[in-house]
Amino acid sequence: MKLSRNFLNDYIDTSNYSDYELAEAMTMIGNEYETIEKLSSATKIVVGYVEEIKDHPDSDHLHVCQVEIAPGEVTQIVCGAPNVDKGQKVLVSLPGAVLPDGEIKKSVIRGVESNGMICSLTELGVDPKYTGETREMGIYVLDKDAPIGEDGLKYLGYDDTTIDFELTANRGDLLSVLGMAYEIGAITGTKVKLPETKVKEEVDDIKDYVSVNVETDKCPLYLARCVKNLKIGESPNWLKARLMASGVRSINNVVDISNYVMLEYGQPLHFFDHRTLGNKIIVRQAEKDEKIVTLDGQERTLSEQDIVIANEEGPVCLAGVMGGLNSEVEEDTTEVIIESAIFNSSNIRRTANKILRSEASSRFEKGIDPKRTYMAIDRACYLLEKYAGGTVVKGLQKYDTIDYKENIIEITLDDVNSLLGIKFTNDDVLDTFKKLSFDVKVEKDKFIVNVPSHRLDIHIKEDLIEEIGRIEGIDKLPSTLPVTANTPGHYEDKYYFNKLVRDRLTSLGLYQVKCYTLTDINSLNRFTNDPKDYITIASPMSEDRKYLRTGLLPSLINVVNYNTARKNNDIMIFEDSDIYYLENGVTTQKSLVSGILCGTLISNDWHKDKIVIDFYTIKGILENLFEYLGFTNRYHFDTVDLPKDFHPYQSARITIDRDVVGYVGVVHPSISKNRLYAFELDLDKLFNVKVRGIKNKEISKYPTVVKDFAFIFDRDVVSSDVCEVIKKACGHILDKVEIFDYYVGENIGSDKKSIAFKLTFMDPTRTLNDEEVMQLFNKAIDSVSSKFNAILRDK
Repeated sequence: MKLSRNFLNDYIDTSNYSDYELAEAMTMIGNEYETIEKLSSATKIVVGYVEEIKDHPDSDHLHVCQVEIAPGEVTQIVCGAPNVDKGQKVLVSLPGAVLPDGEIKKSVIRGVESNGMICSLTELGVDPKYTGETREMGIYVLDKDAPIGEDGLKYLGYDDTTIDFELTANRGDLLSVLGMAYEIGAITGTKVKLPETKVKEEVDDIKDYVSVNVETDKCPLYLARCVKNLKIGESPNWLKARLMASGVRSINNVVDISNYVMLEYGQPLHFFDHRTLGNKIIVRQAEKDEKIVTLDGQERTLSEQDIVIANEEGPVCLAGVMGGLNSEVEEDTTEVIIESAIFNSSNIRRTANKILRSEASSRFEKGIDPKRTYMAIDRACYLLEKYAGGTVVKGLQKYDTIDYKENIIEITLDDVNSLLGIKFTNDDVLDTFKKLSFDVKVEKDKFIVNVPSHRLDIHIKEDLIEEIGRIEGIDKLPSTLPVTANTPGHYEDKYYFNKLVRDRLTSLGLYQVKCYTLTDINSLNRFTNDPKDYITIASPMSEDRKYLRTGLLPSLINVVNYNTARKNNDIMIFEDSDIYYLENGVTTQKSLVSGILCGTLISNDWHKDKIVIDFYTIKGILENLFEYLGFTNRYHFDTVDLPKDFHPYQSARITIDRDVVGYVGVVHPSISKNRLYAFELDLDKLFNVKVRGIKNKEISKYPTVVKDFAFIFDRDVVSSDVCEVIKKACGHILDKVEIFDYYVGENIGSDKKSIAFKLTFMDPTRTLNDEEVMQLFNKAIDSVSSKFNAILRDK
């Protein structure tokens, strides 16, 4: 929403605030701004009068002008514009003026002194798309009544600033200057002044001019009025400037008034030429494949979901989006029918997505205050009467099925303070509602609030409490930690659990990324053995963003591909997010965390040392995470039933207490040419694992005995299975078993591998002797040899 300061000041006094202060104050109550821009940044611009003009003695296109720049003060200016002429009122930039292209100085042009410049609007920094100016048109000529010596920007209304606000989707009321005025009034404590709407109606009756027949339930409110004897012409300078500052180009006084009222009230209007419209308005759903030529000259093919305004011959307007070419206001139009209506927001959104998004459609989509529908049509009549010479026909044709029941919400001071966590008083709450222009009554300990009809975003008491916190200042809310009830051995707060996972992965060197929730069909049901019924978006922006994700790894692979294409080959990333799918026809949501590693983990260019990421790197990260979460000795890696998108010989399934919680391994080469190490975990399952109590044991004061051996195995033997056999053979005095070496190569055979194990023996009650350790050690050798047909290596 582009907000003009001059437009705003018509309804509320903001003179005590600079542009920046006003924008910052709005940001503090939740309305962020993007830019602050002057309509024209030029300085020292005055209205001048060309008293005399002569051809330059040394040029075939320059002119020497004598220009009155103040009453009785004449100066000489050399001008090359083709349209400059004697008797014109013009814009003059005086010496010392600063224009977008530089500073104006006294100069000598081909031997003739020049004390300034006669300007076009473009030279003042005004965007040509709003003025229609071209370089060939030359200078801008003012009206004859322009007072000599007055500030030229002020005369044109260009002494204005536009603040461009980025509004939230629920604040449709702020798509109007009046809505902004009420919002700023809550900051400044200033009362809003409403626009003038009173008109002189002639004795003719509207019923003799037009009838309204609404044949669809998608139009709950439709109003029509008639204004005749119009004189099409230019809009006054102030109106053109207001539109320009709001990002709208001036057309003529009648069309401009339609746009002006839309910006003012947030209620889109449409003006029909009564000659081509006829005397009957029909509001209905479009017929299948019905045609209409819109104002942009394009023929549109409609569907039954579109709403049209029609006469007895066919459609004359695409409701809420764009008018029809066959009923547009033209230069010789003298009589218009004004439409002010409310249409179903879903229908307008679908039509706008298909045909064209416009200023009108964006307002209809977010909702319209029905009271302003009436106010806006009266305001349009007032402006047409005043600035287009119109005569307003008596009466109003209306179709109205709106329920005008008041929106009354009750809250207590305890409601406010318990939700916001701050001690407000009754006076604080009452003062906030007064600033917001909300009617409120106090009965005992309750506030009974009558919410204004233009605040369509307020429905429940929490909405009201949010308003109090917003206006009083979110920065005033105290910082407090959330209070949660914790049960020993279980994570009660899922948000806290997910944060633990994120923090741990970050501490292990991974970078968190965020990817789109929407994806393409080829990325669905990847890296899983449990395919889901996916969810399709009704109105996707593109085929690549048509479906809700059923997994995270495809998105992370896209991130990796983007980076490696730009020579960033060392990647350690993860994402935790929700996926969505259908289960028995019901939308289901699940939390996952996934990660991808590739390239080099540590690269020391000084010593030329590198540690390349491999399967054991990512497996070690997950083991560290599981230990941190309290799943010690409960997680297990196996090779059972791996998803086809993982490498079949370099991947593993992860279980905790025999429940599958995820997968880890190399991404299948058919999916990525890069060697990617990936994992995906089910956060919901991890959250629901009951954490056992922490067991402490005293550090042994007796020495440990360490033995090691290495075996040659077949390639398909799993090391964790070997460890289990060793533990079973050695019994309770085996403190731990660790793998410290792994080798594959031609020396032992292409289908073989060598694994070396370190066994640590320890008894906390006594010193072990060599005989009993060797007995268990040899037993482990025999068990491994017979169980896996393994060969003990002697060196």
